[in-house]
Amino acid sequence: MQTNDAEQSRMRGRSGLIGKCLFPVAGYGTRFLPATKAQPKEMLPVLTKPLIQYGVEEALDAGMNTIAFVTGRNKRAIEDHFDITYELEDQISGTHKERYLQSIRSLIDQCTFTYVRQTQMKGLGDAVLTGEPLIGNQPFGVILADDLCYHDGDGILAQMADIYARYRCSVVAIEEVPADEVSKYGVIDGQLMPDGNIRISNMVEKPSPEEAPSNLAVIGRYILTPDIFRILRTTPAGKGGEVQLTDALMQQAKEGRVIGYRFKGRRFDCGSIEGFVEATNFFFSSMGSERS
Repeated sequence: MQTNDAEQSRMRGRSGLIGKCLFPVAGYGTRFLPATKAQPKEMLPVLTKPLIQYGVEEALDAGMNTIAFVTGRNKRAIEDHFDITYELEDQISGTHKERYLQSIRSLIDQCTFTYVRQTQMKGLGDAVLTGEPLIGNQPFGVILADDLCYHDGDGILAQMADIYARYRCSVVAIEEVPADEVSKYGVIDGQLMPDGNIRISNMVEKPSPEEAPSNLAVIGRYILTPDIFRILRTTPAGKGGEVQLTDALMQQAKEGRVIGYRFKGRRFDCGSIEGFVEATNFFFSSMGSERS
């Protein structure tokens, strides 16, 4: 994929602040059984690209070209996807089918991929902490590939990188959800800022509608400052007996160091069958002709 000078300059500017993105991909994907019995849920395709590739493309758009995966058992297909397949490429070399691999070859050429295994599923907070050796002492992005996001301009993580550049603190993507769905999310409350963002003062993980401080839900996009690792190391298990990233973020929020950003674009909850079908229909109607 070729980029013009302005685009390259934009990506260099962002990557100068945040160059790494963490992908927690160790989950079992039980809602998609039996399809996910032997393959990662992140490899389920929306049209001809797996969910994880959409996420990596979004990270690269934000200038994050070091991709860190927190994996688990039965996730080898993710590593294989972001690698060269010599036999396949030799077989289709010189044919019209060669163009179908252009998007993934572009990512392989532009990104560095690193991996660490999460040996026990102890929550999103534990997954993020497991990724510390791959991230180091620097701010980083986090993408949950279940949330497939689309915007015809800058991707959501790129938008958030701009917010980080302004405030230099953790940033979470938020959107309004129906009151009867707040129990699926981390839900925030806080002070509306002049630029329309929210300085978060309270976060509750999967509250009941009666307990929810608002209907503003955190979706699977974060930019985190590296002190989150120190906080996570002493964060006790919370909701569901898991280490919740929300609880660690709440410690930062008490010091006014978490911004809630209402992103521009559309999110599809591809962790649910309904959301996955909705995303497939949307991308087919808007992009399906590109394969012809």
